[in-house]
Amino acid sequence: MTDDKVDVAQTCLAGAEDNSMSFPQIIGALMQAGFESYEICFRGETATYYLPDGESLELATHKAGTPVAPALNVSALQAAISEAQQQVAGYTYKGFCEKAKAAGCARYIVSLSGRRALYIGRDAATHTEFFPD
Repeated sequence: MTDDKVDVAQTCLAGAEDNSMSFPQIIGALMQAGFESYEICFRGETATYYLPDGESLELATHKAGTPVAPALNVSALQAAISEAQQQVAGYTYKGFCEKAKAAGCARYIVSLSGRRALYIGRDAATHTEFFPD
């Protein structure tokens, strides 16, 4: 993977974690750099960025104190997603991660080309969230 692509992925992850980049800004930067998707694993504390040719880059994410709940609670997850989409007062990405984990989300995969995110629980239950228009 080229250094410029690594820089974009690192910048996007840091931008999410320090709240200096919004989700739309992150998506735009990753698409412009040629990424196809990325995955956040809460249990492994990793972010993996994928190119269309299968090449990938794994980065460490922040450490989070909340354990992943045993079952996916879609209503609680959707509430956390809604707060993120609306950028409610006090929203932070790290806070979103804590709420998603408490709702049983073990990982999520963002498909840039598919314009959706797939949230996966420890119990393998899933929730698909389409990008807002």
